[in-house]
Amino acid sequence: MRLVLIRHGLPERVTGETGTADPHLTELGLRQAERVVHALAGDPVDAVYASTMARAIETAGPLADARGLPVHTDHELREFDADQKRYLPVHELARENPDQWNRMVEGHLPEHVDVPGFTTRAVAALERIVEAHPGRGTAVVFAHAGIINVYLGHLLGIARPLPFPLDYTGVTRVVARRDGVRKPRTVNEIGHVADLLEPAAST
Repeated sequence: MRLVLIRHGLPERVTGETGTADPHLTELGLRQAERVVHALAGDPVDAVYASTMARAIETAGPLADARGLPVHTDHELREFDADQKRYLPVHELARENPDQWNRMVEGHLPEHVDVPGFTTRAVAALERIVEAHPGRGTAVVFAHAGIINVYLGHLLGIARPLPFPLDYTGVTRVVARRDGVRKPRTVNEIGHVADLLEPAAST
């Protein structure tokens, strides 16, 4: 089967929340999400999945509507920052938290993240989707840079949890064979949205 992994669009900044931060998409992020419909115009789509976080669900909406499909949400696809009270779009991180920015640029998650646990959760969630669509089906999954990165790292044997810069609504394709072989075919296709990306938003 074919697994199409898409990072969410640009989210809003969230500060001073009493609960956990779950930002919605900005106006630009919504425009980026609309572009996914055109990016996948030539692809069959059998199912649409998303993390339970608002930014992933909202990014999935245009494609699901265009294909007349429901969005299946999975809590296990949530990002490593899902329990934080603040959310900074990653391109703002360099100015406001340079230490964390540099750490991510070097391919590492924040120190508080249980990397093995997060990786296990991400891989298990995506493998369940693969198992639900045997044969020649195509499932499109709207998730997060961390989720997609640790899955790719798992497939490719890369130790760093953030091996690839992934842009907002970048498209990554993985072929999953019935014999258990997983082959990434493309990583971070951005032709559909290149003119809508913020500076430094790709890390």
